[in-house]
This record gives sequence, structure tokens and C-alpha cells, in this order.
Amino acid sequence: MPGTLKVMDLGAGVAYDEAVARQECLHTERRAGAIPDTLLLLEHAPVYTLGRSAKEENVRWSEAELQRAGIARFQTTRGGDVTYHGPGQLVGYPILHLGERALTVTAYVTALEETLIRALAACGLPGAGRDARNRGVWVGNAKIAAIGIRVSRQVTQHGFALNVNTRLADYGGIVACGLHDAEVTSLAALLGHPADMAAVKRAVVRAFMEVLDYDKDT
Repeated sequence: MPGTLKVMDLGAGVAYDEAVARQECLHTERRAGAIPDTLLLLEHAPVYTLGRSAKEENVRWSEAELQRAGIARFQTTRGGDVTYHGPGQLVGYPILHLGERALTVTAYVTALEETLIRALAACGLPGAGRDARNRGVWVGNAKIAAIGIRVSRQVTQHGFALNVNTRLADYGGIVACGLHDAEVTSLAALLGHPADMAAVKRAVVRAFMEVLDYDKDT
């Protein structure tokens, strides 16, 4: 089912509340048919976000410690537990009409995983895959990409967070995704050198369009 995808690169240092407001506007426009499916790409300013099933105890640091670390905290509407967003992490927020693409929610999440697995392989990391314990993308026991979405009136919000050159020490203040026995990693850590963010973005967009069957971007 080919269709048009609009890709918007919002750059780095985007505040979480600003991205949420942008998504809300686009969600309204997509539901009304005023815009095509849209993929937002960005890097957030440091923030811990708590999804709908998050447990407070999975934020290990106090408010004072968060302030010293320069990490904000935000309750959000996506599914899942607590995660981190920050510089060097590629965040993607697809605003898609699932009904028009004949996708169930489960199939959509699987498609996001497949997108990131293909993109990582294109960037020199062919070993990424899935894990039965939790949605997302993994390399062994380490999570490299988290997925958390919301669907309202068949239109998606939120999406994925791929650790590219992420400062992994910032995960120290949380139990990421509520998983006590798992680690987190990044493309840079696994490659042994910083990754080219622009190249990663191109790989993600290309894989996203392949997996979800778009015929062009604008």
C-alpha cells in the first residue's frame, strides 16, 4: 500500500514538552486528513519520561539529583515504563494513520522494530534483534532502542528512541523500561567509535519507508 511520507528533522536539543505539543498538532491534522503520514526525527534535551505503566520506584534519583545532572522529568501518554532521552539519541515520532495502512497496533510495533534492525545493519551493526521479554531492539542482553507508542482514533503518536552516541551514564538514574536484569547500549559503544548521526538518520528513513511501504518522502 504505497503512500507519501513527510519527514521532518527538528534537530537537537528539543525540549520534551515542545515535541509533545508538535505531535498533538500533527495528530489533529492527520486525523482530519490535512497532512500525509509524517515522521518527526530529533534529539531531545536530557529527560526521563514515564509512560502509562511506569512505576515511581524505577526513577532512582531524587529531584535534587536530577537537577544536578541536568535531567528533566516528564509524565507522558505513551505506553511503557520509564526511559531516557538525550543528546546523541535519535528519536522518531511517526504520526501515521494505521487504518489507511491496514496495520494493527501489534504489526505497527513490529514494523518499528524491523525498521531499526535494518537501519542498524546498514550502519555496521548486523547483530541487533528482538527479545521476548520486552518490545524494542536488543543486542544480546543490552537494549539499544526503546519503543513506546500511543494510538488514538487510529493515528499514532510517540515512537522509538535509538541510542546512537548517547551518554549511557545518564541511564544510571532509572531502571530503564523497568527491567532490572537488562543493560543498555549504543551504536557508538558497540562500534567502538562515534557514529555519524546524519548517516543513521538516512538509514532509518530508508528502512522505515521500505518496511512500511512508502513510495517517496517529501
